[in-house]
Amino acid sequence: MAQNALAKEDEGHPKVGALIRARRRQQQMTLMDLGAAAEVSVGYLSQVERDHATPSLGTLAQISRALGVSIDYFVATPAPHNALTRAGERNRFSIDGSSIVYERLGAEFPGNQLSSFVMSVPPGYRSETVAHEGEEILYVLEGAITQRLDGEEMVMNAGDSLHFRGNRPHSWSNHTDQPAKLLWTGTLALFRSTARPARQAAKPKTGANKPVRKKVIPKEKRT
Repeated sequence: MAQNALAKEDEGHPKVGALIRARRRQQQMTLMDLGAAAEVSVGYLSQVERDHATPSLGTLAQISRALGVSIDYFVATPAPHNALTRAGERNRFSIDGSSIVYERLGAEFPGNQLSSFVMSVPPGYRSETVAHEGEEILYVLEGAITQRLDGEEMVMNAGDSLHFRGNRPHSWSNHTDQPAKLLWTGTLALFRSTARPARQAAKPKTGANKPVRKKVIPKEKRT
């Protein structure tokens, strides 16, 4: 199938940007329509469609729901047959060759609410700023990241965690010269088919331009 964001470009499969653009046009949506429905800026969407930017898994989930499809439309997702995953045996995937590698921990079963991944993040990576439904928990397994939440900047080291509502504008980056590994768990629907109607526009989020205050989580507070 062409709907395989993990396939290499030299294998002849379209990339995520082309699939998003094709689906958007099929739904007769403008970039502004999609941006409003997915709560993603038009400028960033344009970059994604032209393959000048690679969306994170969470942002791709927002775009998918706005287009009326599940994330499986764009990503060949791992399909565990049971709830047990073994270290070293989990399927690893990325989005269009993005430098972030995901390991899926969660399983799918009726009524489940959680999604969970181990994320391997290279030095210098910086995510886009997003706001969305649900809750998130970040736990730093290895290395360090800088998390930005509602304009506040926090340096998180191995052993630190953060729990927050997804509707607060947030982004993060690996500010170091070493790889980082994160455990991400959230109630944001990723692989479940909970798409909202394509034409349902959401109100834009506010508060992303607050002054940045830097806060370092002391190492001695780690458990």
